[in-house]
Amino acid sequence: MSNDTDIFILITDRGYESLRNLEKYILRGQSMVMCAKTGQKDVAKAIHGLGEFGARPEEMLVDSDAMVYYKQYDIDYQVESTGQATKMSDRLKLNLYFDPIRRGLELMELDIALSFQEAVLGELLEGKAILGDDDWIRREFCYYRVSYDPATRAINSYELNEKKVSKARSLSGFFAIMTHGVDYDAMGAFRAYRLRDEQEKYFQQMKDQMVADRQRNWSEEGKTGRLFILFVSLILSSFVRHIWKTTGLKKMFPSSLDVVDEMRPIRLIEHTNRAKSITPFVGAQVDICEAFGFEIPDGCAPTYVSRKKPERKRGRPPKKAVERD
Repeated sequence: MSNDTDIFILITDRGYESLRNLEKYILRGQSMVMCAKTGQKDVAKAIHGLGEFGARPEEMLVDSDAMVYYKQYDIDYQVESTGQATKMSDRLKLNLYFDPIRRGLELMELDIALSFQEAVLGELLEGKAILGDDDWIRREFCYYRVSYDPATRAINSYELNEKKVSKARSLSGFFAIMTHGVDYDAMGAFRAYRLRDEQEKYFQQMKDQMVADRQRNWSEEGKTGRLFILFVSLILSSFVRHIWKTTGLKKMFPSSLDVVDEMRPIRLIEHTNRAKSITPFVGAQVDICEAFGFEIPDGCAPTYVSRKKPERKRGRPPKKAVERD
């Protein structure tokens, strides 16, 4: 993406959230928006600086649309290159966010994990069980220190890692985004980073619905043709998604793919020596056509038929003509 000054801004995936990559961006002067781990030094320092709080930190503001609390910090970071030269960061900012609903869920998941791990360790200790390798112990019992006999690997004891549990509780509900070389405020960085999710949905759609995960072709012309079809498909998909987001269809369907699925039952039926016929448009299919500006074919639109029965006149009904004759 680009801003008003046509500067290329890199929005990175979660897999690139490392200090090493951040230093590369600073050395190259790359404008970027990247997610940051709450365990990083600067992020953890900012969280601990908020102190103890109840429902929310007092120093953070709230955004009514995103329903999160936020605060922005200026960071001065100096990187040394291979030639011993140093370069200062350009408008490096830490954007810290707090979601109280997310915090509640994470704290509950932490309590469940502690309870489960303690119960399993108790059973292992009672049965003098043989433990797996050290990686297995760290993975299965991450919140406990487990001691065992080095020769037999039989469990001897276990104790809660209070420091690790306390850190997990203090960081719960927080997430952070780092920006470099841009003038975004905290919520501007938040909305820019959310574009990554939008892009990932398009990539996933290309791999699944458009079957573009593997290029099965045998010639250069075939590959060019498949890429052209994929390009046209993306245009149509983007148009459908735009209509879905900007009209009342978003309240009726959870995604643009559900809009397409709603129209799949419509069929064009052809018989030999007969005129073609189209199955009727019913329910939400009519709303979809209105949103896209499509005209429903003649004879396919639903017609209203009154179910009210005609009022019966009082008195004896007249006899039929044959009876009178």
